[in-house]
Amino acid sequence: MKDKISEAVIRRLPRYYRFLDELEQQKITRISSHKLAKIMGANASQIRQDLNNFGGFGQQGYGYNVVELKAEIAEILGVTDRKKCIIIGAGNMGRTIATHMDFNNKGFTLVGIFDSKESYVGQLVAGLPIRSDKNLDDFCRNEKPEAAIICVPKNAAKSVGEQLIKLGIKGIWNFSHYDFRLENQDIVVENVHLGDSLMTLRYNIKD
Repeated sequence: MKDKISEAVIRRLPRYYRFLDELEQQKITRISSHKLAKIMGANASQIRQDLNNFGGFGQQGYGYNVVELKAEIAEILGVTDRKKCIIIGAGNMGRTIATHMDFNNKGFTLVGIFDSKESYVGQLVAGLPIRSDKNLDDFCRNEKPEAAIICVPKNAAKSVGEQLIKLGIKGIWNFSHYDFRLENQDIVVENVHLGDSLMTLRYNIKD
């Protein structure tokens, strides 16, 4: 199924999930594609087309059951089957992600945080002790995490990525500004460039 669905559709699903979660929190039980589109600032036809890729979820004249649709999207995204993940780099970015990201609601369980600075080792972040990167190999062999969040400087990212791939990591959420996608085709990579997003914002601000 995943191979048949376009990347553009997959990238819109988390946004649907987020808005449906907000609707559920507001005790809204059903919603039409038109109302959902208005809330999201999206296109109703696009929403229907996206969801039709995975089967019929709505009923004409009724709309979508918010709780059921959210659960279906969670199943599609794999949110209900959490994978173990680790963070490499316990600086400001790594600590912020560890502390503020709701991993359990995003399909992951954070099981380890690593850094090369010995002064960080033993400090607690999000209830987990920062571990020395010297223990990364043994930890991965024992815990078998499937995803890693890289928050190291760009000049260290390549070697860290190669080490993680050898240890069986299947996916990388990359904040290092080093583009792994160009060299490694066998793993899933999400390169996050905050500067790119900021420059896009600047472009869209009218002079």
